[in-house]
Amino acid sequence: MRLPGWERRDQRRRAFGRPRERIVAERVGYRTHWFDDFYHFLLISPWWALLALLVGGFVAVNVLFAVAYLLVPGSISGARPGSLMDAFFFSVQTLSTVGYGAMLPQGLYANVLASLEVLLGLLGFATLAGVVFARLSRPTARVLFSHAAVVGRFDGQPALMVRLANARSNQVFDARVQLAVLRDTVTADGEAMRRFYDLSLLRHHTPVFTITWTAVHIIDETSPLHGLDAAALEAVHAQFLMSLVGVDETFAQPIHARRMYRPDELVWNARFVDVISRTPDGRTRIDFTRFHDAEPLATHRDA
Repeated sequence: MRLPGWERRDQRRRAFGRPRERIVAERVGYRTHWFDDFYHFLLISPWWALLALLVGGFVAVNVLFAVAYLLVPGSISGARPGSLMDAFFFSVQTLSTVGYGAMLPQGLYANVLASLEVLLGLLGFATLAGVVFARLSRPTARVLFSHAAVVGRFDGQPALMVRLANARSNQVFDARVQLAVLRDTVTADGEAMRRFYDLSLLRHHTPVFTITWTAVHIIDETSPLHGLDAAALEAVHAQFLMSLVGVDETFAQPIHARRMYRPDELVWNARFVDVISRTPDGRTRIDFTRFHDAEPLATHRDA
């Protein structure tokens, strides 16, 4: 049985927890721009944005140099007089150091301009190679988080549960998970603050993370969630942060993943559907088609 509403709404979301889900706050009095930390922008921007920026920059630089060559007539030997297209393709050949030989710089002005363009091309391609290498060599976590967290019962006690899975066929060593709630609170001095509260888990560490993992937080008298229902969580603007860190066996480097849950992404009085079973030959089988499914507790008790 699929609980209505939340799963269909989340079909448009990415299945893998990536840093797109951030705790966003409006900044007043301090303005930042993407070009303030351009290298960081190149590393975190989507591939399509990076490629679009590179293509646009490549075309713009060559157009500028083409116009500069045309400022002095006769600067390009073998080009049609006043042809922006010929000057553009000559700039492309110069910037990339291809130099087919059909068109050549002519005169001191053209040779100096061509030398500057070659230097710019060498620096640009070296920077581009570094950015691409940094992006490709950076290890990424393919951790699948459940689309919703469930509030149900575990060993007869109320509990908040989040399900994770390793979407790769390798293993994550020394994996650790942490669950926290970010909520509005008022201090003893009457000051309104927004604080993180750690939610203790029955198991926060595993030597090897291979298939799935259900993080369980018992909601008892010591829990920051004790006595809170859906309306109370909405009132304090609660957000739940689930994070995982570990060492990927393929890259032998640390990886991390995280997922934010809003109060409307909690399914109450429910449990996750079982997805692990055994094949006739004794192998473990996991059904990812039902990984995000949950069912009411009444259904489980009646079974």
